[in-house]
Amino acid sequence: MSELVTGEAVALELRPAKLPSRALAVLLDLAVALIAYLVVTTGVVIATASLDEAAQTALSIAMFVLLLVGGPIAVETLSHGRSLGKLACGLRVVRDDGGPIRFRHALVRGLIGVIEILMTLGVVAVIASLVSARGRRLGDVFAGTLVVRERIPVTRTGFVPPPPPWLAGRFAGLDLSAVPDGLWLAIRQYLTRMQQLDPQVGWSMAERLATDLAGRTGAPAPHDVPPAAYLAAVLQERQAREARRAFGNGAAVAAPPPPAPAAYGGGVAAPVGVPYVPPAGVPYAPPGGTGHSPVAPDVVRQPAPPVPQDEPPATGFAPPA
Repeated sequence: MSELVTGEAVALELRPAKLPSRALAVLLDLAVALIAYLVVTTGVVIATASLDEAAQTALSIAMFVLLLVGGPIAVETLSHGRSLGKLACGLRVVRDDGGPIRFRHALVRGLIGVIEILMTLGVVAVIASLVSARGRRLGDVFAGTLVVRERIPVTRTGFVPPPPPWLAGRFAGLDLSAVPDGLWLAIRQYLTRMQQLDPQVGWSMAERLATDLAGRTGAPAPHDVPPAAYLAAVLQERQAREARRAFGNGAAVAAPPPPAPAAYGGGVAAPVGVPYVPPAGVPYAPPGGTGHSPVAPDVVRQPAPPVPQDEPPATGFAPPA
């Protein structure tokens, strides 16, 4: 990853192209240019067979300069740094500040490329790319350009497990205005990777983050709530507030998919918005709780509808005719 700074002082994170992908793109461009050169030269020689040898030699040199030097320059200028080989390999030539190249950049790269690629069979270009920190050849150094990757593999973003349902709405009154963005980012990164950490290390990290978060909100962290669950509940409260600000108070927020097992060290966590109702006769205690079954305030258990007395209960057997 290479951090570039634009003229507006905006940091850009660009991935410089590796030497193998650049070499493959150059080989593809050279193959296309040589095929075009051979086809055009053959046609010109046949069409100018009546000319003398000096004229044919001059035309051959002109075709060489036009197709093997001027062709790549024109293609990179018109496509803003994407030749056929670079397009196939997912690469692009950009300026040092991340902007698209212009004719002068492509001209300098093309002219120096004749020396370091065509005349030396690419040896100078390979050595310069290996020495450069960002893999730039001499043409890129003098032109002020950089070859970057346009197609970046998509990485799986970590899923943040929702908090236990019995914490729904418990932290609605917290003041989250003093919590910095860096702390929110650290909390989110921890929640997405806590299943990959050692349990003791993960617990200590959760306690430290919960202490920092409680110090920013001005309210102590509850002792009956595990630190990871507390972080997840406060993070969900912040996301809910942002959603209400963006879409209005009446906007419905889609619930995330169910998390992986063993979330927050308490088995399978239920999805957001689905209350956990324990079976009859089975006590339910939240992690670090008091032994009773807390339910969110907005959850009301409806009694089962009565069975009509004038109808016989369904037994699964049909009465005799």
